[in-house]
Parts: sequence; C-alpha cells; structure tokens
Amino acid sequence: MTNPTDLGQGQIYHIQARGLAGGEIFLEDRTYAHFLGLYAKSVGPVADTYAYCLLPDHVHFLARIRTAAEAAAVYENPRAPKDLQPSHLVSILFDAYTKAINKTYGRTGALFQQPFERVEVRSDVHLVHLIAYIHQNPEKHGLVEDFRTWPHSSYHALLSEEPTQLQRREVLAWFDGPGHFQQFHEYPVIEALIEELVLDD
Repeated sequence: MTNPTDLGQGQIYHIQARGLAGGEIFLEDRTYAHFLGLYAKSVGPVADTYAYCLLPDHVHFLARIRTAAEAAAVYENPRAPKDLQPSHLVSILFDAYTKAINKTYGRTGALFQQPFERVEVRSDVHLVHLIAYIHQNPEKHGLVEDFRTWPHSSYHALLSEEPTQLQRREVLAWFDGPGHFQQFHEYPVIEALIEELVLDD
C-alpha cells in the first residue's frame, strides 16, 4: 500500500498495523495495556471504536472516524480536529508506542511497517463478520485454542457491563443483542465474505 488514502470523516475502517519484518511489537503483558492507553489518548477522541485485537506481531482495530463537529465536542476545542487529521493521529499512536518501547527495552529504529493499513467498510454484513474475524484472530494464528481466552481483544469488554470506551451498545445492536453476539462468534467466519477487508493477515 504505497499511497494509502486518508481516513475520511464519518467512514468506518478496518485498521491494521504489523511489526517490521514480522517482528514482535508487544514484548510483555504491560506493553499491551500501554498501547491501549496511548490509543485512548491519541485516536480515541476522533474515532468510535467498535472492536480491536492486539497480537504479538500485529494489531487490528475497527473504528468509525468522527466528523469534525463530533471530534470537536470530544476535544472541547473546535480547532483540534482541523489541526490534527485522523490519519496523522493514528501515526502518532504508533510513533509514541515505538519510542516508549525503544526507551524501555534499549532498542532503536522502527517497530511497525509503514504506512499502517486501512480498508473502508461499507456494509453492515461485512461489519458483523469482520468483528468476529478480529476477535477470532488469536485462534486463527494458533496463539490459543479458544479465542475467548485471549486477554487482549475487545470480545469480553463488549459483553461486560463495566465502563468502556468501545461503542458497546451499537455493536451489540448489530448482532441483535449479546446472546446473538456470542452465538455468532461460535462459528468460523466465512473469510471469502471479507477477503478484501483483511488484506494479507
């Protein structure tokens, strides 16, 4: 992806980022939490996040980019969304995380492949399959036998009643409630339905 398009306001995207040359980007449990904290600060104000999964060598997010007016209300600063474009904020996230990892672990250089990958999602059918695909990713890659045991995804947060920055109500409504959400996740995703949205995962 040599000339990626900018993230458009009001559009939903599957965002992926991979470790450079297939290398690991999360070196221990606390680094997953640190990444999510940086995401909440840099990307959270300009995006409605529906699902995510963090794996040792790559990450997945499904998010809708807010309009300038929506982002301004979150920032409480009408100039901020104009000054800081969503694609730039996502890049800032990866840069900030890389700097933190380099400082903590005494390494240098890039951590992620550039640019990060993004694909617009335009179908409700694609949305539900893509959410299940993202959550099932650890099982797909052989990291766990059951994706529900993987601690670094949004699956359990979407079923919880604990406070979350995820758009939980909207996501569960797409599945007609938490029961159908869980039932839908019981079955492998038909990847042919979303092959254009998952790139080369």
